[in-house]
Amino acid sequence: MKSHFSLIRAAKFAFAAALSVLAFSAGLAGAAESKVTLTGAEETPPVKTTASAVATITVNADKSVSGSVTTKGLVGGTVAHIHLGAAGQKGGPIITLDKSGENTWVVPAGAKFTDEQYAAYQAGNLYINVHSDANKAGEIRGQIKP
Repeated sequence: MKSHFSLIRAAKFAFAAALSVLAFSAGLAGAAESKVTLTGAEETPPVKTTASAVATITVNADKSVSGSVTTKGLVGGTVAHIHLGAAGQKGGPIITLDKSGENTWVVPAGAKFTDEQYAAYQAGNLYINVHSDANKAGEIRGQIKP
C-alpha cells in the first residue's frame, strides 16, 4: 500500500509541475527574443572596424520592446538606436537606447513599437546600430530578425 500511495503522490507532483510550466509558458506567449550581432560590415556603407556587439532584443505581443546591446572594441561610442530599414538600406531611428555603462546600451523602459514599426520588425526590416566619434553615421550595425 505504501508504494501505491507514493506513486499517486509522485504523479500528483508531476502533474502540478507540468501545469506550472504550462502557465509560465502561456505568460510568455507572444514574446519573441532576437539575438543580433553587430559589425562594421553590416553598416551602409560598410565600415572598417574591429568593433563588434551582441544585442538581445525582446518584442512582446503588445509591441513593447526591451533589451540591450553590449559592445566590444568600440572607442568613443556616442549613441545607439533601433532604426527602420531593410538590410543594406539606411533608415531613420525609431528608439534611442540609453547608455548604461562603458560598453552597454539598453532599450528605455516603456519603449513600444507602432503598428508600422511592429510590421517592419516582423518583416526583418529593423536594425540596431551604434554610432561613434569616428563614425558618426554608425560604426556597427545588425538586422533584427524575429
